[in-house]
This record gives sequence, structure tokens and C-alpha cells, in this order.
Amino acid sequence: MWLEDYKYKQMAYTINKTDGSVVASITDGTVDNTTSVQLFGKSFSGFGEGLNENLVRLLENSASTSQPSAPLKGELWMDTSTNQLKVYDGTSFKPTGGAKSQNTEPTSPSAGDLWHHSDNDQLYVYTGSAFQLVGPVYTAGQTLSGWKIETLASSSGNKVVSSMYAGNTRVAILAKEDFTPSVTQSGFAAIKAGITLNSTLGAVFEGTNTQASQINVTGTTNTSSTVIAGGNFVRADAADTMTGALTIDTDNGLIVGGSQELTVTVSSNDVTVAQTSQDKDLKFTVNDNGTTKTPLTLTGADGGIDMVGDLTITGNLNISGAYNYTSSNIVQHSDTFLKVNAGGSEADAGLIVETSDTDDARMFYDVSENFWSAGHGGTYSQVIRLADAVVDGNSSKEKVLKTTAAGLVTVTNINLAAVGTAITTSNTALVGVPTIGQVATYGLQWGGSLKTVSTSDPSGGSDGDFWFKYEA
Repeated sequence: MWLEDYKYKQMAYTINKTDGSVVASITDGTVDNTTSVQLFGKSFSGFGEGLNENLVRLLENSASTSQPSAPLKGELWMDTSTNQLKVYDGTSFKPTGGAKSQNTEPTSPSAGDLWHHSDNDQLYVYTGSAFQLVGPVYTAGQTLSGWKIETLASSSGNKVVSSMYAGNTRVAILAKEDFTPSVTQSGFAAIKAGITLNSTLGAVFEGTNTQASQINVTGTTNTSSTVIAGGNFVRADAADTMTGALTIDTDNGLIVGGSQELTVTVSSNDVTVAQTSQDKDLKFTVNDNGTTKTPLTLTGADGGIDMVGDLTITGNLNISGAYNYTSSNIVQHSDTFLKVNAGGSEADAGLIVETSDTDDARMFYDVSENFWSAGHGGTYSQVIRLADAVVDGNSSKEKVLKTTAAGLVTVTNINLAAVGTAITTSNTALVGVPTIGQVATYGLQWGGSLKTVSTSDPSGGSDGDFWFKYEA
């Protein structure tokens, strides 16, 4: 009996894990240190201290800067170097999860571990390969930046909006409808459907846009050579001013007027300026000392040109039709010569005066004869020059005569008709040329009395008289 009891008393403790596997076999009166806690055999003397230390170790989860020796899978360890609770996964101790607050990434993290960045005040999650930011997207130093969902009160009810912040300043509000906040929102007196920018910031959209429904024309300062202020665009709905050249790069050209009366078009590089309204004029005006004058009018009713004022032409004036000068009886030219038939082939040319004849009075240069001619009614004769006259009418018959330097004229014969005066005096200063009849009359006079040639002697007389006696 004693031997049986002794065998029973000498039987070792077999310590099993939760899954049934054996951790250790402990003989009586011994202690096992194969785990991080002491395991006592039966009848081990002084086990009380070790047992209590085991309980304390369990309470503090082996709190130490060094991990427990011989840990079992699932054992907890409070790593006092990181103030982080870790669990043994059969290979190494891993953080048990929860957020670790520090300014550097935790070491040996497990997927799903959270880390609070104490300096930036941001939360990260470990994905299994790296820590990814959960939020907020801005650091504590950056202050509120990014989108924030807010509720704004209005007269038509609360409106849920997304506000965009940058450095704790609201830059824009994204809304689904137009409304006016009932509580003042700085920079947002009214909110439009879409994105409304903060008016106090002068905020603008920067970048490329395919279209816009409106443009702000209050500013004229360009931010670059390719980003042009709205105020520098020409308006189509109001009078506007351009400081640069306007180029219309199309042959359809320019159209002006409520009824599109004026057009400037191009065809085959020819430019046409047109007044398209029927029978209406195209006028050109100037400001003459404060008075508006119209020096040139293209008249639509007759297709003519009306001009008022002086006309100065540098170059040639070519007229294919008639030239009428109706405001005066005299045509004035400041030039010393008036040239006709310029540049043409040789042709009779000169001056025509309108008359009632079938052929007007003319003075012209006859190119076939190489002299000037004049006349009217279709009959014209040479205009004589001094160079055309001769002094010897005997040898150059049918020529116009002129005297010699001595005042002599030579002719073959001459007939005078009632020229000069009758010889009734002895005055030698008279230069009139008498006719033959006048000379014959003189031969019948003496002493102032009419005498007749006869066969009888005259009676009476005065000293110096002479008489002719005719004898049969």
C-alpha cells in the first residue's frame, strides 16, 4: 500500500496548452522555467513567492523594455519602450492594435494598426506595408484645408454644402442650388448652384476652360501674355474701345448698321465698300473748326459723286464723260498750261464752244496740217501766227503780209475801197491812203473851187492854182 501511494506521489504534472499540446512535464518537487512564468511540480517547497510573481507578471503583461523569454503564441507583452501592448504571433511580438500617439512611425506594426501623429495631429492606418493617412488631410500647422461638409441656414431652409478651405480660410462653396445664407458668411453674400468663390479674396479660376457663360470685365490687368483680363475683351452688346489693331481675316469683311447698310468685303483681293440701302448715300464728313462738313457724298439716287470744297489732285485727272462747271461762267486753272489728248495717239484737239450751229465753234490744232484752226458751223481756217506772215506779197502770193523793219509792204496789186479821205487840202501831215477816185477828184480841184477839165480857159482863180485845158 505504501508503495502504491509512493508511485502516485511520484507522478509528474503534465501541463497542456489550450489546443491540447503539452507545454511541459513537471516532476514533483521541481519548477519548470520553459515559459515566461514559473510552473511548479507537486510538493515544490516555497512555491508561494513564485506563484505570486507569476500573477503580477500576468497583471502587467510582462511590462518591460525586453520581450518575455520563451513566449507562447497569444502571450501579451507591454513594451515599455514604446508604451505599446503587443501579442506574440508564434514568431514575434506584434502590436495588438489601437492608436499609438507619437511623432514617428511605430516599429513592427501589424495591418490595421492605427497611429496618431502627435505633431501633425493626423491619424494613420497600417495597410500591411505602409502607414496611410486617414485624416485630416491637413496638418495641425496647416490648419483647416480641403473640403468640409457644412450646413448653412437660409430663408428656404438649411442647405448642405461642401466648403473648400485653405489655411483655415473658406475659398469656395460647392452647392446644388442658388440661395442666400440667412447668417452672414464672409465673402459669400449669395451662393450659386455650382462653385461660388470668396469675393473678399479676389479668387479666380486658373487654367484651361472649354466654355464660360459669363466674363467679368471689371479688370484690365493681364496676368501674362496668354491670360487676358476680361475688361480687355471687346463687348458685342455695348459701345467699347480698342487700343490695338482690329484684323478681320475673312473676305466676308465688315458689316455696320442696324439694317447692315455698310459692308466692306473682299473678292479676288479687290476691296468693295458698299452702301446697301436703296437710293441712300455714302457720306464722308470732317470737322472743320468745330463744324461738321460733308466734302464727299456718293449719291445712291443717281450713282453720282457730290463734292464740296477745294479738290487737290496729285497726279493725273482722267475724265471719260463731259465736264460741267455750272457754278460760274469762268473756269479757273492755277496751272500755266492745260493739256489735252495726253498720252493718246495724234488727233485734232482743242476747245469747243457750244452754239446753236449744227457744228459748234471750235479752236483746235489740226494735226494733219500742223497748224491751229478756228471757226464754226463746220468751217474752219488756219489761225495765223506772226511767223506765218511775209513782207513780200509779190513773190509770196496768198500769204498774210507784214511790213519790213522800215515799214514797207510789197504787193503785186492792191484794191482799196473807200479808204483814206478826199484830197481837199494842202495839209502834208495827213497819212490816209486815198483811192484812185479820190486822186482823180483832186485833179479837178484848185483854189478850193470845183473845176472841170475843158477846152476853154478857166475864169477866176488864185495864186498857185493850176488848170488843165483839154484840146480836141
